[in-house]
Amino acid sequence: MTAPAAPAAPDYPDTIDAAVLKIAGVVVLGAIMSILDITVVNIALTKFQTEFAEPGGAPLLYSTVAWTVTAYTLALATVIPLTGWAADRFGTKRLYIMAVVLFTAGSALCATAGSIEVLIGYRVLQGLGGGMLMPLGMTIMTRAAGPARMGRLMAVLGIPMLLGPIFGPILGGWLIDNYSWHWIFLINVPIGIVAVAYALWALPSDAPEPSESFDVVGMLLMSPGLALFLYGVSSIPGERTVGSAKVLVPGLVGLAMIAAFVVYSFRPKHPLLDLRLFSNRRLTVATITMFLFGAAFFGGLLLVPQYLQQVRGETPLHAAYLMVPQGVGAMLTMPVAGALADKLPVGRIVPFGLLLITGGMFALTQVTAETSYWGYLIPVLFVMGLGMGGTMMPIMTSALKTLTHHQVARGSTLLNITQQIASSIGVAVISVVFTNYLTASPTAGAVLAAQFDPAVKEQLGAQGLAQAVSELADVYGKTFLIAAILCATTLVAAAFLPRRHESSHLLDDEAPAAPVVLH
Repeated sequence: MTAPAAPAAPDYPDTIDAAVLKIAGVVVLGAIMSILDITVVNIALTKFQTEFAEPGGAPLLYSTVAWTVTAYTLALATVIPLTGWAADRFGTKRLYIMAVVLFTAGSALCATAGSIEVLIGYRVLQGLGGGMLMPLGMTIMTRAAGPARMGRLMAVLGIPMLLGPIFGPILGGWLIDNYSWHWIFLINVPIGIVAVAYALWALPSDAPEPSESFDVVGMLLMSPGLALFLYGVSSIPGERTVGSAKVLVPGLVGLAMIAAFVVYSFRPKHPLLDLRLFSNRRLTVATITMFLFGAAFFGGLLLVPQYLQQVRGETPLHAAYLMVPQGVGAMLTMPVAGALADKLPVGRIVPFGLLLITGGMFALTQVTAETSYWGYLIPVLFVMGLGMGGTMMPIMTSALKTLTHHQVARGSTLLNITQQIASSIGVAVISVVFTNYLTASPTAGAVLAAQFDPAVKEQLGAQGLAQAVSELADVYGKTFLIAAILCATTLVAAAFLPRRHESSHLLDDEAPAAPVVLH
């Protein structure tokens, strides 16, 4: 008896056509909203300190208003693990539209907040929608692109991911200077409306697979565990020590819940996070490389705008403008790296990007209070941008190309959680290193006090202030050295990335789910 023929694999063209660019536009819109909102709020924290203070009272503590950022990040981390299951259950198109609506509604509510507590609550709602946008976008793009075009399409998605931290502060500063803090949230409303209408038109319907049961135990372990762990990590810079109860208690409880989830997750047939995917060597190596890169690079990147403001006296908006060359460098190499990732093993692409980033980070160890912008700093940032464009998205492409059609949603969820944890840990580690160096140099710390207290500035005098600024620059140089060493460790993991061509497994399902067919 002849076996029935297997369903034909979808026929993906090799070139980027108008149909797939239409889908890419939807995903990029969502990514822009989600990622810009992580960084655009940073520029408004000082404004929040006075805006939400009691009339005639002292400004709010920085640690209080910083929760507008932390709450959003924790909400992102909490909802990301649910995305893989929800995509299978409801379909990527419907879930993506739901996520955009939730994010847009949260943005509108944030603009109405009358107190810092209410704003923090609305930021949680906003983060619940924003957390789903990136993993869903990666899933949609991967399924739409097919194996031959994945690198080029992922490069498109990588543009807002890498440029958001650069242009977010510029947008935030411009809106606050020319309008009010409300507009950093209201700007998302028209974009969200356009994104929903665009998604309804452009995204093809996909078939939900509701047969998989929801992993309730996994959700109760992983989502709150991840949120508690990141809360503990995020508290390290404010506490200046890992030994604080505010750091240890949530951090250890969260870590224990995550460990319990890891042990449990191999029991159910359809776990919340499919850790069985790590049996795939290429996925594992790519994930480890991305984790090390995210922790080292995003932790070090945090220092550059701080150096420009605290040592060089630049305004937040001007500091953001000086970061633009880094974004230009990324834009130049990202399309090239995406095209190469479709033709060459990433093990022959990513190390070059990492070398540029590592070299740039080591170059930043030499910054002083008088380092030339055009003669030194801007070229260094430009070179680091070139490395950025050739690193992250090729790594993600390598990981996702190893998965079958049905595994893509789960795989993109794993990658996004890895990136979220890595950046949080990297920022915390570099912040603690910087704080410890600063504490060891009281003179350098006096620069920061002088910026807020004219009496301290007068006490230091011109010569004393110049010496203090020079010592503060040395503190930044020492901290950049730690970030550079962390970047160098990434090269060790990258050495294990595939250096020979390996076939994609995107079309390997025995009975593929209805593909995203592009006509």
